[in-house]
Amino acid sequence: MEVNFKIIALAALVPLVLGFIWYNPKTLGNVWMKAAGLTEESLKDFNMAKVFILTYVFSFMAGMVIQSMVIHQYSIFSVLMSEPGFGEKGSEVMLYLDEFMSKYGDNFRTFGHGVLHGTIGGLFLILPVIAINGLFEKKGFAYIAINTGFWTISLALMGGIICAYA
Repeated sequence: MEVNFKIIALAALVPLVLGFIWYNPKTLGNVWMKAAGLTEESLKDFNMAKVFILTYVFSFMAGMVIQSMVIHQYSIFSVLMSEPGFGEKGSEVMLYLDEFMSKYGDNFRTFGHGVLHGTIGGLFLILPVIAINGLFEKKGFAYIAINTGFWTISLALMGGIICAYA
């Protein structure tokens, strides 16, 4: 299977777009700033271009991982990649993969399925990481909930896009 870098690049825009909405002062921005211990004055020092560029780079990296979470067909490739003849057109293993993909290559390749797995990633990977950091940083429930909610929705939308279109 080929990695669809264009779709991952598109999906990597999700956290930027959602972040503009989620962390806007008219939505959760003021609550988040209070929970994070930030002020408008303290945010003026940021190099926002650097923050947005790095956010996109990190989101692209997340998209690369999300792809393997939401597209189950990648698993068969990882299981067989050390077999003799892998990658050689006409080899026994490649003929098997071609047949497998022709029968099952489109299974579970929907937006909704990607959303499901992105949500699972948010709740069972992102939540524990943010909650553990929040506990040690003495952050409250609002901080953990706002950041986990943001990343769970981001991963859900990214997963949906990648699963349906990659």
